Amino acid sequence: METERPVSPPARRPASANASRAWLRWLPGITALKTYQGAWLLNDLAAGLVLTTMLVPVGIAYAAASGVPGVYGLYATIVPLLAYAVFGPSRILVLGPDSALAAPILAVVMEVAGGDPARAIGVASMMALVSGFVCVVMGLLRLGFITELLSKPIRYGYMNGIALAVLISQLPKLFAISIDERGPLRDLLSLGRAVARGEANAYSFAVGAGSLVLILLLKRFDKVPGILIAVVAATLSVSFFHLDGLGVKVLGTIPQGLPAPSLPWVADADLVKIGLGGAAVALIAFADTSVLSRTYAARFRARVDPNQEMVGLGVANLAAGLFQGFPVSSSASRTPVAEAAGARTQLTGVVGALAVAALLLFAPNLLRYLPNSALAAVVIAAALGLFEIADLKRIYRIQQWEFWLSIGCFVAVAVFGAIPGIGLAVVIAVIEFLWDGWRPHFAVLGRVQGVRGYHDIERYPQAVRTPGLVLFRWDAPLFFANAEQFSQRLMEAVAASPTPVRRVVVAAEPVTSVDVTSADMLRELTQALSERGIALHFAEMKDPVRDKLKRFGLLELIGPDRFDPTVSSAVDRYVDETGLAKDEAGPPEER
Repeated sequence: METERPVSPPARRPASANASRAWLRWLPGITALKTYQGAWLLNDLAAGLVLTTMLVPVGIAYAAASGVPGVYGLYATIVPLLAYAVFGPSRILVLGPDSALAAPILAVVMEVAGGDPARAIGVASMMALVSGFVCVVMGLLRLGFITELLSKPIRYGYMNGIALAVLISQLPKLFAISIDERGPLRDLLSLGRAVARGEANAYSFAVGAGSLVLILLLKRFDKVPGILIAVVAATLSVSFFHLDGLGVKVLGTIPQGLPAPSLPWVADADLVKIGLGGAAVALIAFADTSVLSRTYAARFRARVDPNQEMVGLGVANLAAGLFQGFPVSSSASRTPVAEAAGARTQLTGVVGALAVAALLLFAPNLLRYLPNSALAAVVIAAALGLFEIADLKRIYRIQQWEFWLSIGCFVAVAVFGAIPGIGLAVVIAVIEFLWDGWRPHFAVLGRVQGVRGYHDIERYPQAVRTPGLVLFRWDAPLFFANAEQFSQRLMEAVAASPTPVRRVVVAAEPVTSVDVTSADMLRELTQALSERGIALHFAEMKDPVRDKLKRFGLLELIGPDRFDPTVSSAVDRYVDETGLAKDEAGPPEER
């Protein structure tokens, strides 16, 4: 006879192994190596080389648009791509200098650096450190949801404003005109006066405008590298016809070698402006990155953790700041190029970064005749792609006040600049949120023949109300901004009752929270109603909200027996306790 063998318990994983797995959660790039397939290697290598053709001209162009020398755009391309490959959760997202960040970076750099290139580099790098720190902290605190606080119309407004600011900032380079930066609209007026005085360089404008037209014409062909073709054509034109001697400004010789790590610091700098600018850039960068990341995650049927996305973006910005770069974000133009070229993983970005590094080490003079007006054309083409018009038309048709809210944010950025405009957009978003909670919908309920449940008597004038009973529904959380409104509206409902009120039942299912201010209001309201001989009851209150009332000491004051599971049971109890005839209580509820 066989004896049953004892089943040994599963071996416990050593604590060190668990700690290692916990750390790997924050290093998705390392984890991805375990599942990397050899068949992907050629795709990633080829896609990385194709991506390089865009990384170089775009990086230089956005550096110039951000107020720093062009080579620093290459520094801000190399290191962030390598950092994101380790810390970023997205499979193929490409990070680097971005047109959406150019205006806020330029606004701070111009104001704090005062035109000094060395100070401009320091200020931009400090902004990258601030942006990176903000993103990492928010990711670790799992605050990745905060960008959702900005509604779509507000995001459209500030992005349209930033697009206009970026576009206007590049127009002087298109004409080879120098103006004092004083804000988008004033800069446009200054540019117009300079052109009217004949200060524009026709050759520079011809090269820039031609590059812009070529980029826009080739943009419709997905697999044609329009930016690369336009930049190469412009560079060859300047070199062949010696246009640099006719006033066409060129990139010139760029330093050979890679950036050395350093901690940026600018003496006597306005740290408040740098801090606010860095935080604003972090908000814009993560808003754009989260949208793009979710888009490609859905395409690859994968899931991306927004908190890890924030950490990955933050580490990339910290790396940029420590290696003489400036704030970076995801790219809605370079990521599709990587995808179209067959990218499978972040190895594509690593290959691109190494290729750009090789250019700086072995062929830095290859770009010396690259005209500034062609770089301006690259940025202008990107800025044109940032404008959102079609969806704003839809918003205007369905809800005009949100459309005008978007226009207000757009005007704020266009008039006051990117940083004040974005700050105003955030303030408007908070006001919009508080307004919706401050003036929520409420209703007095009655029973309707042939319709299940209890319904708003404003929408159903035929609804029958139970004599002596007010059913009051409040469609929002109770908090400091609407506590007084709740009390006033409920008392108005009591005063408007066609019969003397003996009981008020609050249909509390929509009430998801109660704070101290609203709890004190409920205490005062309970006492005020009690003095008039009216009992305050609640129906369908969620358990967490009821737990809060208990902590605030309201449960005993109101009475634990005054909470009913449904509105129907609250009405039935009132009818039973008052001895009201069934026909007086209204038509029977539909089941």
